[in-house]
Amino acid sequence: MTRPLIGVSTYLEPGARWGVWELDAALLPAAYPRLVQRSGGLAAMLPPDAPDHAAAAVARLDGLVIAGGPDVDPARYGAERDPRTGPPARERDAWELALVDAALAARVPLLGVCRGMQLLNVALGGTLVQHLDGHAEAVGVFGGHAVKPVPGTRYARAVPEEVTVPTYHHQSVDRLGTGLVPSAHAADGTVEAVELPGSPWVLGVQWHPEMGDDLRVMRALVEAAG
Repeated sequence: MTRPLIGVSTYLEPGARWGVWELDAALLPAAYPRLVQRSGGLAAMLPPDAPDHAAAAVARLDGLVIAGGPDVDPARYGAERDPRTGPPARERDAWELALVDAALAARVPLLGVCRGMQLLNVALGGTLVQHLDGHAEAVGVFGGHAVKPVPGTRYARAVPEEVTVPTYHHQSVDRLGTGLVPSAHAADGTVEAVELPGSPWVLGVQWHPEMGDDLRVMRALVEAAG
């Protein structure tokens, strides 16, 4: 049985080191492709490119993951920058927004992870809370907290019970983008998952499933892409 090809967006980072080399690199934490592979898919890295190439890239994929990473530029949703918002990654914003638009247009199954969920919301006209406390324990350390599914949603069909998930974020969804509905919440009311009802298969999760052992969210994407 052919495994679906799942594209995962990546970083472009200057001065990465391996062996004797220090060169610019297209980087992606290995946990992402490993999760795709463990869930039954084939993983392909999608480093930033010209936004007008996004549709051609998506046309070759069965599914798309927008990975976690830096804060979305507040200019993308018409907000002034909060002092606690990180520096912009404008090239990545432009590329990933184009990938989201292309996936929605082509009805390619789409999963947004952390930043990816926030970017999905922005792509559909939503806004973000630029800082909240309690969803990251320490710099560079993944924490965990419980998320509760909203009954009847796509996420609840994949994960019907309340679970503790790996978390590391300081921003969240504020005004929902057009068509999106919340499908999981944290105990403090923070929206932890969003989705587009019906078809195509579109889901965003605020946590990092690649840092845990629960395959159900990624398996749901892979099954939709199969």
